[in-house]
Amino acid sequence: MPVSRLATKSITVLLGGAAVAAATLTSAQAAQSPDSGLAGCTALSGTHEAAAADYPDIGAQFTGSRWPDLRFSGMAYVEIATRLTTHVYGGETVWFYQRLSAACAKHGQPLAF
Repeated sequence: MPVSRLATKSITVLLGGAAVAAATLTSAQAAQSPDSGLAGCTALSGTHEAAAADYPDIGAQFTGSRWPDLRFSGMAYVEIATRLTTHVYGGETVWFYQRLSAACAKHGQPLAF
């Protein structure tokens, strides 16, 4: 078999293998369970405010998120929201909520403003 034909077959096999690997990864990602951070977004996106007693559970949901932006934004917002009664500047809370809102929206669960 000529070298150029052998190289063409090798490339075809490699590309075919890459397509199978990509399809496998896509189906594996689709089979993953819902992210716990999205549950935190859902808890904060309700029509009523979350009770102060619920914030530790909501924080735990963000802590378990597989997405770093959602995990860090959620944890930071919950931390500042739980300290709101202890001399926290209100502008900080808005800034953290905006970051969290953007992260939740990026992952399909927008928050209300």
